[in-house]
Amino acid sequence: MTDTAGTNEQAEPEGLSVVRSTVDGVTVVTVTGEVDHHTSGILRDALAPEDPAPGARTVADLSGVPFMDSSGINVLIAGHQAHDPAGWLRLAGVRGPVLRTLEIVGLTPLIACYPSVRDALED
Repeated sequence: MTDTAGTNEQAEPEGLSVVRSTVDGVTVVTVTGEVDHHTSGILRDALAPEDPAPGARTVADLSGVPFMDSSGINVLIAGHQAHDPAGWLRLAGVRGPVLRTLEIVGLTPLIACYPSVRDALED
């Protein structure tokens, strides 16, 4: 796994850090902090594919997210829908209460979850 583009975007509104990079042609969005109605907009922007070409692929690393409310769930659904059928959005490192919330609302069958970014990239 190589970082082919480096970090190309970072934002920290109200305690949320979102770093976007490219690894082997896949966009990796690393999120740290709580995702709620105050911070979800920057995550929505980061999960939208930059390349409108078919087959956009994104991994959202949520290992640094201790809390996500319904606005975060809506952002993940919108991110999933923004990727055409030839592409995908995958989640990595989802843990604790955030994983439980995703399971309760039935999002885990829709968006694949992986233990790590490496696992998400290799599948």
